[in-house]
Amino acid sequence: MPGTTFAKRPLRAFRHLTIARNVLSAASGHSAFAGITARLRIAFALPIESRMTQPSLNSLYSDHLRTLTARADEALQRGGFAHLVVPSGNTHYQLFDDRDYPYAVNPQFKAWLPLTRVPHSWLVYTPGKRPIVIFYQPFDYWHVVPDAPSGWWVEHCDIHIIRRPDEALALLPKQAERCAILGEAQSTLGAYVPNNPQPVLDYLEYQRAFKTAYELALLRIAQQLAVRGHRAAEAAFRAGQSEFGIHMAYCAAVGQDANELPYGNIIALNEHGAVLHYTELSQQPPQPLRSFLIDAGASAYGYASDITRTYAADPGSDFQALINAVDAAQLRMGQNVRAGVDYKQLHIDAHLALMGILKEFGVLTVSPEAALATGISAAFFPHGLGHLIGLQVHDVAGFAASDRGGRIQRPEGHPYLRLTRVLEPGMVVTIEPGVYFIDMLLDEVKKNGHAASVNWQRVEAFKPYGGIRIEDEVVCTDGNAENLTRPVFAAA
Repeated sequence: MPGTTFAKRPLRAFRHLTIARNVLSAASGHSAFAGITARLRIAFALPIESRMTQPSLNSLYSDHLRTLTARADEALQRGGFAHLVVPSGNTHYQLFDDRDYPYAVNPQFKAWLPLTRVPHSWLVYTPGKRPIVIFYQPFDYWHVVPDAPSGWWVEHCDIHIIRRPDEALALLPKQAERCAILGEAQSTLGAYVPNNPQPVLDYLEYQRAFKTAYELALLRIAQQLAVRGHRAAEAAFRAGQSEFGIHMAYCAAVGQDANELPYGNIIALNEHGAVLHYTELSQQPPQPLRSFLIDAGASAYGYASDITRTYAADPGSDFQALINAVDAAQLRMGQNVRAGVDYKQLHIDAHLALMGILKEFGVLTVSPEAALATGISAAFFPHGLGHLIGLQVHDVAGFAASDRGGRIQRPEGHPYLRLTRVLEPGMVVTIEPGVYFIDMLLDEVKKNGHAASVNWQRVEAFKPYGGIRIEDEVVCTDGNAENLTRPVFAAA
């Protein structure tokens, strides 16, 4: 909520901390992880303000708002509109039921305001004027009502509080047809029907790739939160917890439940690491426990983090050595995030690097170039190297040719790459190479006549571990790449 900290939800926080302390108590019996559990206990004992260093969000927000209004001015001019109107979105009821789905705020709304739990609210911007925030604060004794607006952003906006959704009609611009209304159809209120004009969206979404200093600050906070969760999750894994137990330890450490996290946690033990988006959360730990792949993030005032790590139960195993090789390659890939570099080429280079590792480990019998040319590499690395990240985990305009639209196609044979643009300063991308042992894809290698290119005995040795993925967030700058993730792990 605006003006509050993540620590304010005492009952939920108490439940989270109780679960986490139980997990950490179990983990403390493992001497090798005493340092991890000690650091986590310190983290849980301190309020979040003491655990995180936040820059002056007030001054950063002021600059951020100037950037947004300049972008909106240009977008409205291109579309021929006088006003930008952005509904926050509404709650939706499940079919044949009186329960609603978890509310998800309109990303176009939270681009302007650090508000993520305010359905039936509106943002109105008219060039040359201060933004207007129509803030829905109902009289309601069934649910928690949003606090009155407060925090670093309120002095920059004209705020009107309404008690019923239809009260917004008196505060919206008088001529709906002159408004660019960005939202979903369910946000319709009277004549104010979201029209999502393409010239406006094309411009705003393209520009969203370039993060302001304010946005980078919030992305750093999201990193700090997620790394706390990752450290707790690793400790839970070392203590022999189930996927469900590890997930609960993660949520407790971050202080966010499944509906607040930016995406569903991937908590995969053993063979489950071969399922790219595994979200089942088994309540029984497998025996024996071999490996752990965690892909999990956190939310900070509407901005997301997206981090993946892989661990081996046996630090002396070949699988641990393979993790180390992928980790080192991933770090080098992140260092190649530079202005003027085509992300498509980074993706192709990642294939070659990973296939080189598999050749070194005796999994492949052919060169990396041959594995790429024949499609074998896609069986072991079947997803894209990464994507833009910000207000959304897979942030928008990853394929945009320009701020006037158009699309940059993916390379042939790489249908799951989510970013095809040339990198520019201000972009924040994920770098997430992976190596997996997936039966369905390996069967295709055999069917396509390439069985001799693979050492199947080595494949069988690695299959019980599922797969490996390492993922960081990296900022493209005017000079060297800035890795947002690694320093936080080093300090945790």
